[in-house]
Amino acid sequence: MLSQLEAAAVLPARDLNRAKAFYRDKLGLEPAEERDGELRYRTPSGAAVLMYETENAGTAKNTALLWATPDVQAEVDRLRGAGVVFEEYDLPGLKTENGIATTGGERAAWFKDSEGNILCVAQDG
Repeated sequence: MLSQLEAAAVLPARDLNRAKAFYRDKLGLEPAEERDGELRYRTPSGAAVLMYETENAGTAKNTALLWATPDVQAEVDRLRGAGVVFEEYDLPGLKTENGIATTGGERAAWFKDSEGNILCVAQDG
């Protein structure tokens, strides 16, 4: 049964070397494994993020990966200090101020990686 199996997020990259540099230099992440044109990242709890090279990178218009944080403002400040640019949205039901949206009890901020994937840091109320 799938409920008993580990799952992994999968992110596309047009240029795997460029993506690896972005994740290292901007996000502070190093791949746990590199093999056969793939990068595998691991979270502290063991969850996996697989990155592979494809021309389809950056075509999704939705959030591809989210990190939960106890302090979204601190994470945004740290990432901005590393050169990450946050998206600004003004949509029905979602408006960011200085890169951060507050909806209900959640605060979240979105940014794009070097490959155009939409990533998010979020804090539950």
